[in-house]
Amino acid sequence: MSTIGSKYHRPVRKSAKGGFAYSNGGKHFVEVVSACNNGSAITINVVDSDIAREAACLLINRCYIPRGYGGDHAVPSGKSSLTFTASAGQAVFATLTLGIDTGIGLAADDCFRDQIDKFRSKTRAKLCELTKLAVDTAAPPKELLAAIFHFAFIYGGHHHTCTDLFIEVNPRHRRFYETMLGFAPIGDVRINARVAAPAQLMHLDISNVRVQLDDENRGYGSARNRSLYPFFFSPDDESTIAAHVRNDG
Repeated sequence: MSTIGSKYHRPVRKSAKGGFAYSNGGKHFVEVVSACNNGSAITINVVDSDIAREAACLLINRCYIPRGYGGDHAVPSGKSSLTFTASAGQAVFATLTLGIDTGIGLAADDCFRDQIDKFRSKTRAKLCELTKLAVDTAAPPKELLAAIFHFAFIYGGHHHTCTDLFIEVNPRHRRFYETMLGFAPIGDVRINARVAAPAQLMHLDISNVRVQLDDENRGYGSARNRSLYPFFFSPDDESTIAAHVRNDG
């Protein structure tokens, strides 16, 4: 996998939030240089080939099997979903899938359709979800998590103009998503039959992501803020990525 851009590459620059480059050479990617990964480049890609999809599947299953979530997970393909990977060189060590509600439903509908339908009924609502987060480290750096989540937000918010984001998590991970990204729990804990484990539906108003980022960029963020938002891309970098994503379709 090449991390050298072609059409849209610009040199990596160092800043308080790490270095950044965007490229589309048939492979949408963001290259992040920061304190994580010993200061070397981490590449955030959109999965667009069978080989990349297989690498993401292998990582998901390798991470999920020890947790008792099964080992036959597949990465969806098609216009209603996008899978992102984080890699260093050829090694993929994180992945996340963004699903768009295009009329065929979301994965979380299996357990929580009644709750999700309440949001669908709102005027001009457009829903999306995050699924299949897998990170091949016990303590992933905040810079890495921020980069892959921000890339997903840019696609969901800017490109697909989604208004509401959902994620289905094991209840023991609820506090992480509340603290790091501002998700709020919806409804009661239920059993997810696909993985035979308890599940909590969580919701995030995407407009609140913008508020959080604007507060951080204006210096209004709390000094005790433990979230990922201080580690997201700068406003200029976000705008650059969003513009290229819109142009690339």
